[in-house]
Amino acid sequence: MDIRQLQFLVALGETQHFGKAAALCSVTQPTLSSRLHNLEDELGIQLVARNHRFQGFTSEGERILAWAKSILAACDGLQAEAASCRGALVGRLRIGTVPLASVEPTDIIDTLSKQYNALQFSLQTYSSEHIANALHRNELDLGLCYLEGMNTQHFNILPFKATPMVLVYSPNHFSFKQNTVSWQALSVLPLGLLTPSMHFRQSIVLNMANVGVNNEPVIESDSVHCLLQAVQKGICCTIVPMNVAMANASSSLAHVVVEDSKTISKLGLIMRKGEPESPIAKQCFEFLKGVV
Repeated sequence: MDIRQLQFLVALGETQHFGKAAALCSVTQPTLSSRLHNLEDELGIQLVARNHRFQGFTSEGERILAWAKSILAACDGLQAEAASCRGALVGRLRIGTVPLASVEPTDIIDTLSKQYNALQFSLQTYSSEHIANALHRNELDLGLCYLEGMNTQHFNILPFKATPMVLVYSPNHFSFKQNTVSWQALSVLPLGLLTPSMHFRQSIVLNMANVGVNNEPVIESDSVHCLLQAVQKGICCTIVPMNVAMANASSSLAHVVVEDSKTISKLGLIMRKGEPESPIAKQCFEFLKGVV
């Protein structure tokens, strides 16, 4: 068994396709398949359900895949620790973020890249629960998520200041005379919102319920990009954090602040406590504490 075989296995888990996994690892598909067969022979179990194409992992394969991810993360940590001993900070920082975060994750990456120019970054969008679990499994280094239910016994926590919600609309289809709008005024507007399971959507529903407003959206999506496209076409308006509206500002869109808006839970940056400790995550977290 070698690291390369584990990389092939993890790539297959990410792509769910033999050809795409081979391309990701810069090898031919027969090479990848052969090395995975060798790994199965060495372990004495079948890892991958296959016919002429990838059909998923066996239950044993799922368990081995989790170990492979952990081992590769440990190897990355070892390399980062060695670099840290040399006075450098190199490697890849894996960040998980919730959709529609009121802090722009690319701003965090920009700040860190200016301080540590040898760092590489991976940014993935998940729910807060998924981020917490991925941190525990050492599959992420830092998480930008809602802090509700996050325990300081398990995580280092850096809370962020709350930002207002804004209503994004197309001036070609809607107009507002004031710079703010009430929740009551939103009751008659066609809205496009995130899907009900998402935290930001739940915060919107709670704000509306607090003032006796109910407005079923004309479109729901788990994609902010899709919602903004619908806004541009005049299908609806949407509600997002201020920073998201600013980041997507264009001549075709405008926004007004929603009065008395707040999220259910504060947003913050979290880092797992306990070994193995990532020197990259630790140094970046400590640096951000001084600039946020």
